[in-house]
Amino acid sequence: MEIDYIENEISLLQPPAVQRKRIRPVDDAHPFDLDAYISGYSGRTAFDRLVHIISTCPTLAPQALKLAFAQIEELRDPTLYQTAMNAYDVVADLPEVQLPSIGDVCSVNTVWCEEVAKKNQAEKTKLEVELKTYSNNMIKESIRMGHRDLGDFYRAAGDYTQALKHYTKSREFCSTSQHVLDMCLSVLELVIEQRNYAHISSYVFKAEGALDTASAAAASNAAAGSNSSSVAAPPKKSAERDQVQSKLDFAMALFHLGQANYEKAAHFLLKIGSSDSLGDWIGKLVAPGDFAVYGTLCALASMSRSAIKSQLTGNAIFSVYIEQEPYVRDLIQSYLSSDFKNVLELLERYSTRHYVDIHLYPHVYDLTNLIRNVAVVLYFQPFQTIRLDRMSAAFGWTVEEVEKEVVALIQSGQIQGRVDSQNKILKARKVDHRAELFAHAMKTAAEIQSTNRKLLLRMRLQQADLVVKPPKSRREQDRAGELLQGD
Repeated sequence: MEIDYIENEISLLQPPAVQRKRIRPVDDAHPFDLDAYISGYSGRTAFDRLVHIISTCPTLAPQALKLAFAQIEELRDPTLYQTAMNAYDVVADLPEVQLPSIGDVCSVNTVWCEEVAKKNQAEKTKLEVELKTYSNNMIKESIRMGHRDLGDFYRAAGDYTQALKHYTKSREFCSTSQHVLDMCLSVLELVIEQRNYAHISSYVFKAEGALDTASAAAASNAAAGSNSSSVAAPPKKSAERDQVQSKLDFAMALFHLGQANYEKAAHFLLKIGSSDSLGDWIGKLVAPGDFAVYGTLCALASMSRSAIKSQLTGNAIFSVYIEQEPYVRDLIQSYLSSDFKNVLELLERYSTRHYVDIHLYPHVYDLTNLIRNVAVVLYFQPFQTIRLDRMSAAFGWTVEEVEKEVVALIQSGQIQGRVDSQNKILKARKVDHRAELFAHAMKTAAEIQSTNRKLLLRMRLQQADLVVKPPKSRREQDRAGELLQGD
């Protein structure tokens, strides 16, 4: 299976004008604490997020570059220095940005690079020799572990193509469903790190199949046992299954988010268990506060108000995640209380926090638009007529902006109404339910009349013996097929 790796690209879902506005401010109107944010991540994910912040927030670029250089020395990939410096140079070349040179900010640790390169080469040689020995001895379990270890090594060294090759190769030597499950989780971690969302679903389905098989085997073994230790085993297995299932739910949420299917993404995000159930994925791939941001934005953009109230605010586990990002609770409460002006202000105030997220930033523009559209539709629902200046006060827009927004929603069919541009009034379109019912009845009667005419025509053709019958052998085959279908 070939996988095209995704670098730090700007989403193609966004119009060019929005792509040019990718640079985000960090000021009193758009607060963002880099140290507090990055402390929730570790490993390669922390580095990738710092590089993305360099590209997104020039104000924080020097500080993010220092943190990125410090993070590199905790990893095993010296080429990351060049990646960070390239991102910094791209931002520094922008005409509206003034940044100090890289040499004035920090320097490359060449001694560390040489030492790590030697260690990587030595370990690579050692692991390849071990795998060759295992292959010659035809020890299936040892071959699987050899491929797994080489996959882990190449992933740590930054060679994702070779890592994926060895992870998938280990599948041929898996002897139990637990081995298959471990392989799938390793591949899922790899593709999530690379933000290659298109390939997540296939490995999630394989992992779920292996998980079901492993759970069934564990249940049968527990049932076969008769001592007390075997009776105490099922709760542990159940906890292990919940932990794996939470990881798979998070992976599927990222898959649907990557496909811009926000309703399904919200569904899987709201199913995720506690942070303990995600094990080492917390910090390694995601922080607890990310669940609150992802789930809330996707839910507000795609779910009904009643569903948000029951599944979001009534979800005890998700409420714990919301506590990690206090503004998210204010956002939800403002939405449910129809304080849409405050909703839009919060989305704008924390837009920098949303754009610096490596998984969310391609969708921030679309999610914000969807939430704004839903807010306008919900606000107009109780009214037959409403003045646009009243809507402008409720949303904090000018009358012209309100009119433009409303016209777009009418054209898309989300609002059934029309705008009086002279008097600046929005009027709901009156629906004659009696006329609709009468038209539906007439349409149904016409369909029944057409069907009856066809039946009468067929009966007349059969009476006149004008129906061409199939050959006898064909009739016998059809009759046999009908009998098989009936069974």
